[in-house]
Amino acid sequence: MNSLKSFLNTPLKIGRKEIAKRVILAPMAGLTHIAFREILDDFGGYGLTYTEMCNARALPHENRYKSPVFSWRDSEAVHLVCQIYGSEPEVMTRAAVRIESEGLFGVDVNMGCSVAGICHKNAGAALLKDPGLALSIVRSIREAVSCPLIIKYRTGWEDKPEPAIRLAQEFEQAGVDALIFHPRVAPDRRSRPPKWEYIKKVQKAVSIPVFGNGNVFSPEDCARMLDTTNCAGIALGRMAIAKPWIFAEMTEGFEPYPELYPQVALKMVELLWTYFEPTRAIKLFKKFALYFCANFVFGNSILNGFMKVQTKENIIKYIEKTFTPCPQLAPKPNSILFSG
Repeated sequence: MNSLKSFLNTPLKIGRKEIAKRVILAPMAGLTHIAFREILDDFGGYGLTYTEMCNARALPHENRYKSPVFSWRDSEAVHLVCQIYGSEPEVMTRAAVRIESEGLFGVDVNMGCSVAGICHKNAGAALLKDPGLALSIVRSIREAVSCPLIIKYRTGWEDKPEPAIRLAQEFEQAGVDALIFHPRVAPDRRSRPPKWEYIKKVQKAVSIPVFGNGNVFSPEDCARMLDTTNCAGIALGRMAIAKPWIFAEMTEGFEPYPELYPQVALKMVELLWTYFEPTRAIKLFKKFALYFCANFVFGNSILNGFMKVQTKENIIKYIEKTFTPCPQLAPKPNSILFSG
C-alpha cells in the first residue's frame, strides 16, 4: 500500500494549475455541499473538491452567501471546482466566466447525470447523444476562460467504448484539461458494475489526465483501479460521503476509530443547521444518512430511525443513543443502501 500512497501523493498538472494529490471528490447532487466539504477539510488528503452541480442559467446571478449550491468558504476556493449543467453554449459560457471570476480552481461540465429531469432539458448525459452540441459548449467555454476545464461523463447510451474514446479525443482537441470518466451507460442506475477496462481505453487515447470513477470503496479498490486502467487519478463519490476521511486514509495513512462515526454525524448536523434553513437541513441530512448508514451491518435499520426524526434536537438524541457504543461495522458498504 506504500506504492499506492506514493502514487496518490504525486502532483498532477491540470491545465495551468497543479494538484498535490491524485484522488479527488466527485460531484454529487445534494451531497457535496458546503457543510460536507467543511467536514472533508477536517481530514484533508484530497487533490480537489467539488460543488454540487449548478444550473448554468441561474449561476451568473447567484449570491454565494445565499445560494444553497453555489457557496463556499474562502479557504477552499483554491481547490474547489464548480460543476455546471445546461445545453446552450452561451449560457454555459457565462456561468464559466462567473466561476473563474470568483477565483475557484476550475469549471466542470456535467455530461454524466442521467436523471430524467436533467436529460429532458438536453443537459447532463443527454449531451452525449449530440456530440456536436457538447463540443460547441466546450469550445465556447474554452475561448472565454483560462482556468482548468474538466468534463465528467459516462460511456454513453450504448454499452460500447468507441464513442467515449472518440469524444475524449475531441474534448482534448477542443481544450479540455482533464476528464472524469464513469464507465457505465447513461440509463444504468448502478444495476451493473462499471467496466473499468473502458477507463483504460479512454486514458490510452488521450494525453490529458483521466480520473477513473465508479465502485472504488477502499484503498484496495483504488489500487486495483489504478492497476487495471493506468488512469491518472481516482474520483470518489459515494464512499467519500460515507467516510469523509477516506482521502486521508489513502494518502496520509489516517486510521479511523469507532468514535469517529458519531463525531462526524453530529458535526454534520451542526454544520447543516449553520449553513441551511431547518427544512433543507433535515432533507440534506437524510441524503447524507443513506450513505453514512452503509458503513454498518444493520445500516438499513439505523437509516429507518433517521428517516423518522424531524428536528435537529431529535436527530442529535438519536445519534447519541444509537452510536453508544458504535454499531457493528460492515467489511464493505451495505449493498442495499449503497446501490442508490
